[in-house]
Amino acid sequence: MFPKLLLATGNAHKLEEFKSFLGDMAAEYVTLKDLSLPEPDETGTTYIENARLKAVAAMQASGLPALADDSGFAVEALEGAPGIYSARWAGSNKDFSVAMKRVHDEMGHEVNRGAAFICALVLALPDGKLIEVQERATGEITWPPRGEHGFGYDPMFIPQGYTQSFAEIPAEVKNKISHRALAFRALKEKL
Repeated sequence: MFPKLLLATGNAHKLEEFKSFLGDMAAEYVTLKDLSLPEPDETGTTYIENARLKAVAAMQASGLPALADDSGFAVEALEGAPGIYSARWAGSNKDFSVAMKRVHDEMGHEVNRGAAFICALVLALPDGKLIEVQERATGEITWPPRGEHGFGYDPMFIPQGYTQSFAEIPAEVKNKISHRALAFRALKEKL
């Protein structure tokens, strides 16, 4: 569909997921790193706003169609936190064991274990058109964290209808039910 598509992320885990979900949507994929482009500050107040900031900045700097995401972990008992600040809860070292412990500690003895992973995708096209989608994978918190696969908050999240955490489920299963899988499916439908 695209001769070249810029994937506007610096996160290596997301990059691999992007490529697996996109398949042959582009003849060639390039990254911000490939083009020596910086990631803009995420100053939005929603997932869509942050994804839009990143996609538009990348498209304007490169002249290429650019795809960006913003995603996070929303805990019902914490009124949706950490939400758009999910990566920041892991600190400058991106230590998600610290972030997961913070979620656990702030929840205390809360009975409501509901949580969701949320993913917003924005595709910014050189003609100024924006294609935006947002999806969620719902489930619940488990403690202590379980599993060796996945990344981020995956070890503490059990998706609805499953007994294993995202970090225990095989990648081929997670890549069908995750928030990113749902968002990429919605994006492809819009295209």
